[in-house]
Parts: sequence; structure tokens; C-alpha cells
Amino acid sequence: MKKLSVVALICLAGMTALRADIIPSFAFTSPGSGTNTVWNYTIDITSNQQVTAGDFFTIYDFGPFIAGSAFAPAGWTFSSALSTPPPMGTVPPDNPTLADLTWTYTGVNTLPSGTHLGPFGVTQPTSAFAETPSTHTGFFAASATRNDGSNTKINNVGQVPVPVPVPEPTTMSLLALAGIGSALRAVRRRK
Repeated sequence: MKKLSVVALICLAGMTALRADIIPSFAFTSPGSGTNTVWNYTIDITSNQQVTAGDFFTIYDFGPFIAGSAFAPAGWTFSSALSTPPPMGTVPPDNPTLADLTWTYTGVNTLPSGTHLGPFGVTQPTSAFAETPSTHTGFFAASATRNDGSNTKINNVGQVPVPVPVPEPTTMSLLALAGIGSALRAVRRRK
């Protein structure tokens, strides 16, 4: 029993180490202008970390959003790309056809561990959804600075909810045609 407890403590310590950094969390969606949807995220700066200029987090494979709609607390800048290099030592999945969202800290003051900050977000056009917004598991990667005076970068990868991508109209048309073709073959076989 003692051996099992030691193993459990080692596993718990390992999981805690994996979750050390800037941790983004999905907060909520809210109505945007017209029928658009605003996606809101917050971040936590975990123990033994701090955020200094140049530290960042990226939400991978977010998908379409309205250009110019990104927002963040003061001292953060936004960028987006279809393929984003991850922090050293991390390998998050990255679909090169879906937009990645990156917020980089450019402020002058160091953000200490234990800081909870937000919202960070963008507005997504309603046309990107079949009906109402829903989420699936996506990935983030982040880089923060150890607060022990060494200025060592600590990189992290984890999961975060992102919008469910909706197939483009051409994809939907091809799927519909395939369904019709299958139905016609089934009818011909019955005759």
C-alpha cells in the first residue's frame, strides 16, 4: 500500500509540473453584433511562474473569426496565422487550414504567479456554425518565465475548448452527392 501511495504522489507531482505556465481556459460565448458570437477565454499564471514581455499563449485550430475583432487586457497584442511555431519542447496538433490565435505579452510590468486575467477573445461569424456555437477539444501552447530569478522559459501544451468547425459548402455538397449516389445504387440493386 505504501508503494502505491508513493507512485500516486509521483504521478500527481508529474501532472502538476505539466500544468505549470500560462493556462488558458474557455470562459463563455456571448452574443456579438448582429448574430455573430464572441468567444471569451481567461488565463491563469501558475505557481512559480511569471509573465514577462515576450511570453505568450496560442490557441491552435480555432477556425474562422472576424478580422479586427480580437481583444485582450492592456499590455497584450494579438496575432493569427494558419500555422504557428510552438514553444520549444511542445508539439500541439496544428491543422494548417484553421486559424491559430496568439496573444503575446508586451507590457512593462511583470505579471506574478496566481494572476487570473481576461477576457481574451475574438468574434466568430455565425455563418461558421450549422446552428448554435458548440465546442470540441482543441489545444494550446504557452511560454512563461520561471520566477526564481533565472529567467528560464517554461513551455506548456494542453487542451482547451475551441469552436466545432463546420464543413465548407463545397464539402457539404460533395457529402450530399455521395449520399444520393449511395441511395440510387441501393434502389438499383433492389430491382
